Amino acid sequence: MKIYTQRLENIEDQQNVESIELTFDRRQKSRFRATLNSGIDIGTDLPRTGILRSGSYIATEQGDILRIDAKAERVMKVSANNDFDLLKAAYHLGNRHVPLMLTPTALYFEPDHVLAEMVKGLGLTVSETDHPFEPESGAYAQHGSANHDHRLSPIKAIHGHAHH
Repeated sequence: MKIYTQRLENIEDQQNVESIELTFDRRQKSRFRATLNSGIDIGTDLPRTGILRSGSYIATEQGDILRIDAKAERVMKVSANNDFDLLKAAYHLGNRHVPLMLTPTALYFEPDHVLAEMVKGLGLTVSETDHPFEPESGAYAQHGSANHDHRLSPIKAIHGHAHH
């Protein structure tokens, strides 16, 4: 089994690099096992420095390089008749600190029917679809604060969020 232990900023030669598609949940973990399309089992033991973004590279100590791609997964897609409604939905979803992917024409979040009903109540369309999920990294990511996680802790998730 190949063990990938390093994150690479950028690589020169991208010709013969294998790739693997991983869900958002898997890309958040620094340690996981997976099987490449070629049938090779791999493991990772990466530095805990945030999410593996789609298009990022990891390497083994022997120099094997692997490109990480976002895998299509079941998500909620929010669409609107106009940009302002989409902006309004982004604001309300952002207030609930859920991982949110922004595109010019739609918003995407992990399946959550309570949030879907809230967004529908604002007059937007919500549908389930399969789409690669690459949420915004958040304002804190640029400040080198790798330990700051804006998702709900298990305690808050059980007792409800403090500021709705």
